[in-house]
Amino acid sequence: MFTTNPFAELSASLSPVLMQAFVAVMIGLVVGGTLFDIVHKKSARYFFDNWRKANSKGTSQVGSGKIASLAVQTAVVEGLTSGEFCNARRRIAHLLTMYGFLAYLAATVVMVFGYPTPATPTPTFLPYLWIIGALLVCLGGYWFWFFIRVDVAAEGNSPFRIMRADLFILSLLASVSLGLIWACLQSTGSTWTNLLLGLYLIATTVLFGSIPWSKFSHMFFKPAAALQNRVENASGFRSNLPAPADKPEIFGSARRQPRHY
Repeated sequence: MFTTNPFAELSASLSPVLMQAFVAVMIGLVVGGTLFDIVHKKSARYFFDNWRKANSKGTSQVGSGKIASLAVQTAVVEGLTSGEFCNARRRIAHLLTMYGFLAYLAATVVMVFGYPTPATPTPTFLPYLWIIGALLVCLGGYWFWFFIRVDVAAEGNSPFRIMRADLFILSLLASVSLGLIWACLQSTGSTWTNLLLGLYLIATTVLFGSIPWSKFSHMFFKPAAALQNRVENASGFRSNLPAPADKPEIFGSARRQPRHY
């Protein structure tokens, strides 16, 4: 299992073209769902309106060089290290899930399109990357779901209490977990393989098809909001956005953990 491309093995019973078409549809759902979310919630209009206010009402002008520098800071602090999280456990769980999902997703796309059949031998590191990425998602996601969530850790609610806001994390965990189980059963020749494959595809469709109603698109909005906030602060414009993650003085001499965390 650890050195075998599960999608290449699947080609014995399912055309690689169908697998590639499914992945292409999922990519289309991400693009379409995100654009719909932006239009429906008017997020882009909100950001551009605030950007114009910062330029017109700020005490200083922010040049293109400064904006580029702020963009790099945003990518490093909020993007690569999730510096917006004050709670260390929450931050670690988020990073495990984020990097695990990126590795899992990249390996999936490369294996489906680049090595769709056993006739095109898959480099050994790709199945390893796929499995390790999936395990990181499970580690970070289940840790968050059962032990870190605010309504569980702070309010004492049952971890099985589900709300619409949980759609993203639950569909992500379901998709990745079922994918791992399916790959394992396929490698052993189990009679349950087809059933798990069907469940895996359903969970994956829910994950990428529910973007307008889940928090999936937040991964695109959060960096944009963080960059906008940095530009506003640099211009001297007072915004209602949260303070940048690397400005601890806003919380006092030492950053205090927000109460809702």
